[in-house]
Amino acid sequence: MDIDASQFSAPAAAPDENHPFTFSFEGSGGEYFGIVIVNWLLTVLTLGLYYPWAKARKLSYLYSSTEFQGSRFAFHGTGQEMFKGFIKAILILILLVGLFIYLSFLKFPVIAFLFLYGGIFLLLPFAIHGSYKYRFSRTSWRGIRMGYRGDRGELFRLFFKGILLTVVTFGFYGAWFSMNLRNYLLNRVRFGNLNFRYQGRGSDYFMLNFKGYFLTLLTLGIYAFWWQKDLFEYYVNNLSLENEKHNIRLKSQAIGGQFFGLIITNFLLLIFTFGLATPWIMTRTLRYLFSKVEVSGNMNLDMIMQTEMEYTDATGEDLTDLLDFGFVI
Repeated sequence: MDIDASQFSAPAAAPDENHPFTFSFEGSGGEYFGIVIVNWLLTVLTLGLYYPWAKARKLSYLYSSTEFQGSRFAFHGTGQEMFKGFIKAILILILLVGLFIYLSFLKFPVIAFLFLYGGIFLLLPFAIHGSYKYRFSRTSWRGIRMGYRGDRGELFRLFFKGILLTVVTFGFYGAWFSMNLRNYLLNRVRFGNLNFRYQGRGSDYFMLNFKGYFLTLLTLGIYAFWWQKDLFEYYVNNLSLENEKHNIRLKSQAIGGQFFGLIITNFLLLIFTFGLATPWIMTRTLRYLFSKVEVSGNMNLDMIMQTEMEYTDATGEDLTDLLDFGFVI
């Protein structure tokens, strides 16, 4: 009797079956410390002019230490590009401060303050937009570039509508403003021919922060660490990467107690080393956060195709630094 061997073969894996991806940070505190020290010395010796090259070196190291599915990310920005943006950003701020001093000298202090803070508010959406366009255009993985395709005018309208409603509602609209801004920015980030998707909601974010604030007060600050874990979880769990029927989804595996240990240890390291442990604090924090992001999906990474976008103006990138406005991702 003939036996069909195919009856006993293992079933083929479903083409759309989810499977895990590896995602990690492999940076070393010692290596990063060497970069930071050299950057600091050269920035001091050049009276701050080396700062753009210092930032390029730091970003290059941090990106190249981040690994996804066995391949490292790369940052292609240069100190020369950032220096041009740095000079433009400095000139813009000098103009604003100069106008403030001039109007104050003419005995128009109220108008002077309005011009200064109004100018800074006008710069914020410009800085965010420029920072996203530059940073992502200079980021790649396996040679595939990322990109940001937001519209400056749309971002300006969204930003000032959010500011106005937040002021009118005495801050209550802030949660919706934050999520609308994050949704707009991240939903316009591309990775080759893939699209990022962020689905945060203002109502959820408001309740998350309301709960965190209330419980932090009730526990005399102890719950703050779990609040930070909840925020990280919310940011991560609402982020995905999609293309037609395929997707890569992120899920946080962070634990409140671990956040507590991480933050307390970082604080002690910072205090007892007088700040010298900052590079170790940065790398151990990134290593922990990346290790707590579970990545899975039904996507074949070989299907990712390049869609080239070039953008060389780093003015927005430098303005976000000078205005101390963090990069959102």
